[in-house]
Amino acid sequence: MTYSEVARVVHRYLDVDGVRVFYRESLPERDDAPVLLLLHGFPSGSHQFRRLIDVLGSRYRLIAPDYPGFGHTEAPADFTYTFDRLADVTEGFVQGLGLRRFVMYVFDFGAPVGFRLAERHPEWIAGLVVQNGNAYEAGLSDGARDFIALKPENPDAEQAIRNLLTLDGTRGQYETGVTDPQVIDPGSWTLDRHFLDLPGRKEAQIALAFDYHSNVERYGHWQGWLRKHTPPTLITWGANDPFFPAPGAHAYLDDVPDAELHLFDTGHFALETHLPEIAPLIADFLERVWQ
Repeated sequence: MTYSEVARVVHRYLDVDGVRVFYRESLPERDDAPVLLLLHGFPSGSHQFRRLIDVLGSRYRLIAPDYPGFGHTEAPADFTYTFDRLADVTEGFVQGLGLRRFVMYVFDFGAPVGFRLAERHPEWIAGLVVQNGNAYEAGLSDGARDFIALKPENPDAEQAIRNLLTLDGTRGQYETGVTDPQVIDPGSWTLDRHFLDLPGRKEAQIALAFDYHSNVERYGHWQGWLRKHTPPTLITWGANDPFFPAPGAHAYLDDVPDAELHLFDTGHFALETHLPEIAPLIADFLERVWQ
């Protein structure tokens, strides 16, 4: 790669129903370049895709918004933090940009947000890139099941969630399952921690944690959507993810048997360690799907 191939990227805001949505967008050389919508996970934001955007953004239009409660996006004090509402804002964001067809990259929280979008607008989805974005009971570790089972009325539930919102808890999500933690930029979890420390952000994450059960309850609907629409699908999965282990990746093949599956010897944030392997797979997938 030469310096001329590094993407030009802009950083903008878009007002969506009272939410000031921050997003990153690459400016590819072609006006008709394939579009990839990047939906981030917890506890991160659009910044988790910055290296991918740099690498692929000169050839493709990559767009990465921050959800309410994450990153630079600004939500009103009375915003209700549920996954339905995150999907509502993301839907309005897509409509505000005038997007009508795109490949959707779903990671972690991006899966419940993205599959809600897909249910509402199947015509938008030209293909799926799934990276540790779970939609199956088989893809839940014991720890994930225990976390999802937390209820507000349980006396220790909120503290259990707050323990995950600490610096050690955030760093652990990046490093667990990684063979060489030195390859991970410590700025990643440090920036996540900065945003988690903003006013109201921990309360937003607690509300979303207590709502996570609503995603598991919709797994059957999303699996039915996959069987009905059989979108072209690329799966790139960190096999050592402590939350969403490898069986969650294999489970997609039951509903999208032609999906392309790649497992990597890493943890939850696979792009942090395996960008050189994953980026070419995404580029090849975009070329094939957009045709």
